[in-house]
Amino acid sequence: QVQLVESGGGLVQPGGSLRLSCAASGVRFSIYRTGWYRQAPGKQRELVALVRSTGTIYYADSVKGRFSISRDNAKNTMYLQMNSLKPEDTAVYYCNVYVATRAIDYWGQGTQVTVSS
Repeated sequence: QVQLVESGGGLVQPGGSLRLSCAASGVRFSIYRTGWYRQAPGKQRELVALVRSTGTIYYADSVKGRFSISRDNAKNTMYLQMNSLKPEDTAVYYCNVYVATRAIDYWGQGTQVTVSS
Protein backbone atom coordinates (compact mmCIF):
# COMPACT_ATOMS: atom_id res chain seq x y z
CA GLN A 1 0.00 0.00 0.00
CA VAL A 2 1.43 3.34 -1.07
CA GLN A 3 1.34 6.15 1.47
CA LEU A 4 2.69 9.67 1.09
CA VAL A 5 2.80 11.92 4.13
CA GLU A 6 3.58 15.61 3.74
CA SER A 7 4.77 17.91 6.50
CA GLY A 8 6.36 21.32 6.93
CA GLY A 9 3.58 23.65 5.86
CA GLY A 10 2.52 26.67 7.86
CA LEU A 11 2.17 30.43 7.99
CA VAL A 12 5.13 32.54 6.85
CA GLN A 13 5.66 36.19 6.04
CA PRO A 14 6.44 37.32 2.49
CA GLY A 15 10.11 36.80 1.77
CA GLY A 16 10.33 33.94 4.22
CA SER A 17 11.20 30.28 3.73
CA LEU A 18 9.65 26.90 4.36
CA ARG A 19 10.78 23.35 3.72
CA LEU A 20 8.19 20.74 2.86
CA SER A 21 8.84 17.03 3.30
CA CYS A 22 7.11 14.02 1.81
CA ALA A 23 7.82 10.64 3.35
CA ALA A 24 6.85 7.62 1.28
CA SER A 25 6.08 4.02 2.13
CA GLY A 26 5.12 1.20 -0.21
CA VAL A 27 6.96 2.76 -3.14
CA ARG A 28 10.59 3.62 -3.93
CA PHE A 29 10.82 7.27 -4.88
CA SER A 30 14.15 6.83 -6.59
CA ILE A 31 12.81 4.81 -9.52
CA TYR A 32 9.73 6.86 -10.34
CA ARG A 33 8.80 10.39 -11.30
CA THR A 34 7.94 12.39 -8.19
CA GLY A 35 6.79 15.94 -7.77
CA TRP A 36 5.09 18.69 -5.86
CA TYR A 37 1.81 20.24 -6.93
CA ARG A 38 -0.26 23.00 -5.38
CA GLN A 39 -3.85 24.15 -5.41
CA ALA A 40 -4.96 27.62 -4.41
CA PRO A 41 -8.60 28.37 -3.52
CA GLY A 42 -10.73 28.55 -6.64
CA LYS A 43 -7.91 27.41 -8.90
CA GLN A 44 -6.87 24.18 -10.54
CA ARG A 45 -4.08 22.06 -9.15
CA GLU A 46 -0.80 23.00 -10.82
CA LEU A 47 2.63 21.45 -11.08
CA VAL A 48 5.32 23.16 -9.01
CA ALA A 49 8.35 20.94 -9.51
CA LEU A 50 9.20 17.36 -10.36
CA VAL A 51 12.08 14.93 -10.51
CA ARG A 52 12.03 12.33 -13.25
CA SER A 53 13.35 8.81 -12.78
CA THR A 54 16.39 9.90 -14.79
CA GLY A 55 17.08 12.65 -12.25
CA THR A 56 16.02 15.46 -14.55
CA ILE A 57 14.36 18.29 -12.65
CA TYR A 58 11.62 20.59 -13.86
CA TYR A 59 10.29 23.77 -12.25
CA ALA A 60 7.28 25.85 -13.07
CA ASP A 61 8.30 29.30 -14.28
CA SER A 62 6.58 30.90 -11.30
CA VAL A 63 8.96 29.23 -8.82
CA LYS A 64 12.24 29.05 -10.76
CA GLY A 65 15.12 30.44 -8.76
CA ARG A 66 13.11 30.38 -5.51
CA PHE A 67 12.15 26.74 -4.97
CA SER A 68 14.35 23.67 -4.94
CA ILE A 69 13.19 20.05 -5.14
CA SER A 70 15.32 17.19 -3.86
CA ARG A 71 15.12 13.56 -2.78
CA ASP A 72 16.89 11.58 -0.10
CA ASN A 73 16.72 8.07 -1.49
CA ALA A 74 18.05 6.49 1.69
CA LYS A 75 15.12 7.99 3.62
CA ASN A 76 12.67 7.60 0.71
CA THR A 77 11.74 11.22 1.28
CA MET A 78 11.26 14.17 -1.06
CA TYR A 79 11.69 17.81 -0.14
CA LEU A 80 10.67 21.20 -1.44
CA GLN A 81 12.76 24.09 -0.19
CA MET A 82 10.80 27.28 -0.73
CA ASN A 83 12.57 30.62 -0.43
CA SER A 84 11.52 34.21 -1.10
CA LEU A 85 7.91 33.21 -0.63
CA LYS A 86 5.19 35.40 -2.06
CA PRO A 87 1.49 35.71 -1.15
CA GLU A 88 0.66 34.07 -4.48
CA ASP A 89 2.46 30.93 -3.29
CA THR A 90 -0.36 30.40 -0.80
CA ALA A 91 -1.95 27.03 -1.52
CA VAL A 92 -2.29 23.46 -0.38
CA TYR A 93 0.83 21.62 -1.51
CA TYR A 94 0.59 17.98 -2.54
CA CYS A 95 3.25 15.33 -2.93
CA ASN A 96 2.89 13.03 -5.95
CA VAL A 97 4.48 9.90 -7.32
CA TYR A 98 3.62 8.47 -10.72
CA VAL A 99 4.11 4.71 -10.81
CA ALA A 100 4.56 4.12 -14.52
CA THR A 101 4.36 0.33 -14.28
CA ARG A 102 0.80 0.65 -12.97
CA ALA A 103 -0.07 3.95 -14.72
CA ILE A 104 -1.25 5.27 -11.35
CA ASP A 105 -0.74 8.60 -9.64
CA TYR A 106 -0.49 8.55 -5.86
CA TRP A 107 -1.08 11.67 -3.76
CA GLY A 108 -0.43 12.79 -0.25
CA GLN A 109 -3.06 14.44 1.89
CA GLY A 110 -1.67 17.92 1.31
CA THR A 111 -0.12 20.54 3.56
CA GLN A 112 -1.26 24.16 3.78
CA VAL A 113 1.21 26.93 3.01
CA THR A 114 0.05 30.46 3.76
CA VAL A 115 2.20 33.48 2.91
CA SER A 116 0.87 36.57 4.59
CA SER A 117 1.98 39.51 6.67
